[in-house]
Amino acid sequence: MNSAIIVAAGSSQRMGFDKLLAPLGGWPVIKRTIDAFENCPDIHEIIVITSDERLKAIERLEHEECYQKLTHIIHGGAERHQSVWNGLKDLNPASQYVAVHDGARPLITPEHISRCIEAAKIHRAAASAHPITDTVKRANDSQQVSAPVDRDGLWAMETPQVFEVSLLVEAYKKILDSADAVTDEVSAVEQLGHPIQLVPNPTPNPKITYPEDLATAEKLLP
Repeated sequence: MNSAIIVAAGSSQRMGFDKLLAPLGGWPVIKRTIDAFENCPDIHEIIVITSDERLKAIERLEHEECYQKLTHIIHGGAERHQSVWNGLKDLNPASQYVAVHDGARPLITPEHISRCIEAAKIHRAAASAHPITDTVKRANDSQQVSAPVDRDGLWAMETPQVFEVSLLVEAYKKILDSADAVTDEVSAVEQLGHPIQLVPNPTPNPKITYPEDLATAEKLLP
């Protein structure tokens, strides 16, 4: 059994309005994200982690769409890793692999979710990613170029990030015990010294962060 935790608890401060409920091609961003996992044959359970302010809207969406796989809509924590931990505690006991995904990445495809799951079954840990092709520079506090950065071997991390459940639980217990904070699940599992298999994503999978990202995503819709 494979589960998905969709993290939708952010405050959208940089957006200026609720980005997850914003319309994208006529549908809320979060609906497009949930739909991708609902339509993935390799996902059997979906848990959405959200904020108090967004909870009723997502419950209403669940009622309207009659999702078959959405089993829990629960409150998030103060930090991302606390939100994911809340989701891990509510996983079906039969779940063997869990895919953690940003709710603000609505262009993910069911096909790529499956590719990430298959990689995790081989390596125990896998993450969607794409190689960095832009020229990269390091800057000082005044935003002046201070040094070049060799982009060879550099990858931009995406979600979903998929793990054997026991591995991710072990990683997060260590994070919680140390009071550290991590920005994604790969960072947590890295602290165990476990390798992460990258899964190149052939399709755009941007994270909606700023208002202009919605316009860009609109152009990328199939």
